[in-house]
Amino acid sequence: MGSLDALYQQIVLDHAKRRVGAADLSALPEPTGGDGLSATSHQRNPICGDEITLRATLDGEVVSAVAWEGLGCSISQASASMLTELARGTTTAELARLTDGFREAMRSKGRLALDEEEFGDAAALSGVSKFTARVKCAMLAWVALEDAVRRARPPVG
Repeated sequence: MGSLDALYQQIVLDHAKRRVGAADLSALPEPTGGDGLSATSHQRNPICGDEITLRATLDGEVVSAVAWEGLGCSISQASASMLTELARGTTTAELARLTDGFREAMRSKGRLALDEEEFGDAAALSGVSKFTARVKCAMLAWVALEDAVRRARPPVG
């Protein structure tokens, strides 16, 4: 294993252990109106059984809070932690662009690496794209956040 692969593996393991944004969602208060809009999304990987329930709160077009609880492999848990760190404070448009880029890299089968400047620690997941069975593990939190943000946005019109 190369030193870069070892570093990336360590970043994934660190996030799987310290889990940024992991919380008991039943213990968190629901937003009570005002400008804060919140929604929850539950996603399950039918292949391996990993699960995540994620709540996103928007302040206008800004993702002001992300909290999640999940069960699964270190890749799915680390990905949720990395995404939480990355998503807080982004606009919904920035988050959509990041999600599209992450999805494209995960589908690239190792041909596209995530930019560390743009994706932070989540760039460590670039190597996951070489393992088709693990791509859904890495994508689980991203799909949950994408869905929660879509649900939290007020209907247009």
